[in-house]
Amino acid sequence: MQEVWEDTGRVVVHTTWGEWLTAVLADPGLRPLLGRDWPRYRQQAAAEGRYRFAVSRMVVKYAAAAVLQVDAAGLDLGYKPGGRPFLRGLGAGVDVSLAHTGDLIVVGVSRSGPIGVDAEPADRRPSVELMGAHVCTAAEAAELAALGEEERALRFLQLWTLKEAYTKALGHGMRRRFSAFGFTRDAGGRIVLDSDDPGAAAWSLATHLVQGRYLLSTAHRAAAGASP
Repeated sequence: MQEVWEDTGRVVVHTTWGEWLTAVLADPGLRPLLGRDWPRYRQQAAAEGRYRFAVSRMVVKYAAAAVLQVDAAGLDLGYKPGGRPFLRGLGAGVDVSLAHTGDLIVVGVSRSGPIGVDAEPADRRPSVELMGAHVCTAAEAAELAALGEEERALRFLQLWTLKEAYTKALGHGMRRRFSAFGFTRDAGGRIVLDSDDPGAAAWSLATHLVQGRYLLSTAHRAAAGASP
């Protein structure tokens, strides 16, 4: 992970909350590690909800601490309007993003520009007919219409998670209308923004299958002077 961080200035970590459950249950330093999130942890009514909340915050802090080479308990996690996490005291130079679905937890950390992550179960089948007009541009809708049913559903899920990741990186979250922007593929098969804006080239976009059952999408905008 450290090598990737040194090369690109960003890392994406994925794990399951079950893999961290023992740490939550047995760590005597959980309260200082959670810091200001401790009251929110205690307010979770169900035990499973508390454990998932604690694990997600632990993964954020330990992932950031590993690449920044600092003590995880010394990191102070805050939240912007809309709930996007950030690390207090580190200025604008370090960006973090968090996503969780099912038992999967994903954390993105970047020092080379804003980052967003999102994930969904790969077998999830949202209704393209009901949601397509809210998620897709006209070009994306035409592309989906030309596909078979199973391929259409998977491609739609890829677009959905990519748009979630992209708007998270922008700091807009669900406030930005998904059908107002789109993605396509360049001659080399890379996912790119479907835009004539020169700034579109600064974005690095990708979707991967992780844990054998989740689609994970990432969006990163390279800072000025950095490579996408």
